[in-house]
Amino acid sequence: KIHVVLISTPMSDIDQVAKAFVTHYYSQFDTDRGTLGALYQDQSMLTFEGERFQGVAKIVEKLKGLSFQQVAHKVDTLDPQPAPGNGILVYVTGQLQVDGGHTLRFAQVFNLQPTPGQAGGFYVLNDMFRLIYG
Repeated sequence: KIHVVLISTPMSDIDQVAKAFVTHYYSQFDTDRGTLGALYQDQSMLTFEGERFQGVAKIVEKLKGLSFQQVAHKVDTLDPQPAPGNGILVYVTGQLQVDGGHTLRFAQVFNLQPTPGQAGGFYVLNDMFRLIYG
């Protein structure tokens, strides 16, 4: 049995939402990681280099506890797709520079879901981050 979910959001809107979200997310991450909690909810989950963190408090604790002082992200690719429940799946690759040192490559996936009671708003349900070595 196959279940088909129809997505009502036009692709052009998905592209715009994904780009706006990614720009905002990395801007906030690079300036004040503690403010990222507003983008998550209690059911949200972050997998960071294989470690899982669920809920706003644990996600923010992890992000704020990262061992660097300064970071700068540069997005190389951004690939959004429609997801069930009028969500948006966003795959990002790029580079980051930590504490002015050498550049590291990364990949990150966001599952954005509509924020209940906030027309046009999205929150991060799932967030998966990996550094790419080699």
